[in-house]
Amino acid sequence: MKIENLMVTGGCGFIGSNFIRYLLEEANFAGRIVNVDKLTYAGNPENLAGLAEKFGERYCFEKADICDADRMKAIFAEYEIDAVCHFAAESHVDRSIRRPESFIQTNIVGTFNLLELARARGDRFQIFHHVSTDEVYGSLGPEGYFTEETPYRPNSPYSASKASSDHLVRAYHVTYGLPITLSNCSNNYGPYQFPEKLIPLIVINALEGKTLPVYGDGKNVRDWLYVRDHCEAIWTIMNSGRRGETYNVGGQSEMENIAIVRLICDILDEVCPAGDGKSRQELITFVADRPGHDHRYAIDFTKLNAELKWSPRESFATGLRRTINWYLDNPGWIDRIRSGAYAAWIDEQYGDSSVSQTAAVEK
Repeated sequence: MKIENLMVTGGCGFIGSNFIRYLLEEANFAGRIVNVDKLTYAGNPENLAGLAEKFGERYCFEKADICDADRMKAIFAEYEIDAVCHFAAESHVDRSIRRPESFIQTNIVGTFNLLELARARGDRFQIFHHVSTDEVYGSLGPEGYFTEETPYRPNSPYSASKASSDHLVRAYHVTYGLPITLSNCSNNYGPYQFPEKLIPLIVINALEGKTLPVYGDGKNVRDWLYVRDHCEAIWTIMNSGRRGETYNVGGQSEMENIAIVRLICDILDEVCPAGDGKSRQELITFVADRPGHDHRYAIDFTKLNAELKWSPRESFATGLRRTINWYLDNPGWIDRIRSGAYAAWIDEQYGDSSVSQTAAVEK
């Protein structure tokens, strides 16, 4: 498969920007990337600083909303798009509980617009890859894993909207023969992650000596996937995955939320001791759980490994240290990303700006 003009939606977000960097700087990709991003609160062009200068016409950016069908049609035509990797989504559970409407529009209607435009390209279109989440499967008990055959049981407006878009993508393959692949991933972490998510927020709060609230008893379990490993998996699926198939992508790194928070505190105490000499674990505070909080997610990626020989390269221990070091080395990025829209949202979400950086969040 030779892709000439790849549209990456949501390419200024966390995973999307890492994926674009991976394709241009590491992977065997020789075509052009057209990054389409609405630049909502989590879309940050700074994540891709220097790429336009380094790669010239191989990297193009279009500020656009995937819900704007006419604008998207124009972009498809101008760049002769022959492939799509679809990241663009409203993606935070807490936000979906407060404002579900935008999740329905972006995650469902926006995906529909892209599928229609891809279908209109006919034989010129090569692959539509849809990036989804393990949250569509619902919640696990203490044992077992999500496989590609696990029935969907979404428990939040976010996961329900992603489940809907998954079904749409699959239906376009069955009904129209559109060449598609899907991937459902576990929790991602790594550089450029917006600080509403668990790991970057705990790192930042701990460095500033702020409270580290943890939802409920902190026993909720997630499987953690380093973002660079995820990017490699997506590209592998796009190139070699069977069309019409879904592949689960996991990190083999299950851990309770409270254990992650404590581990971050311990690493920071080691590499950057607090001025008062106290352990940052003393900042941990348990807060009321959020509605519909799934207890455990865990991914079985046997299919991806067996068919395409992919497995994660990064352990959680090494990946977490890489991630913490990146945030320590990029304080300017943190300062800029936390201003503006993010500050306004956290005031609305948590009420008091004095605790706005202490939200007990996760994916």
